Amino acid sequence: MTEYAEIRCEQPLAHPPAAVWTALTDPELHARWWAGGDVRPVVGHRFTLDMGDWGVQPCEVTAVEPGRLLSYRFAEGSLDTTITWRLEQEGEGTRLFLEHTGFDLDTPAGKQAYRGMSVGWPQVLGRIDAVLAGRT
Repeated sequence: MTEYAEIRCEQPLAHPPAAVWTALTDPELHARWWAGGDVRPVVGHRFTLDMGDWGVQPCEVTAVEPGRLLSYRFAEGSLDTTITWRLEQEGEGTRLFLEHTGFDLDTPAGKQAYRGMSVGWPQVLGRIDAVLAGRT
């Protein structure tokens, strides 16, 4: 029986949801805090993310609620996971929620990715604030 794992993180940001949404969906900003690629908030849009040493990963957008939710399949054909971003207004800022689901812990690649991304995601999310504040 296959065991699947998920990563859940959240990050408070001192920026309104519209700015955070732009960071998630504008390829230029996206490349500054995480990975380069032609991400767009359009269901069915296929794109790749350049993950450096981990290669170029194919993705497909599966759900969009403008300004509130973006979900896409990530690393199709290898990890076959799903990344979902959810934004909630919190005062004048935003609380950003990340769910990265579908890690197959019965495979070496799935285990390695889960371990690495469990540590890596909180660091990645922390970079969004600096990009939006114009510090990077």
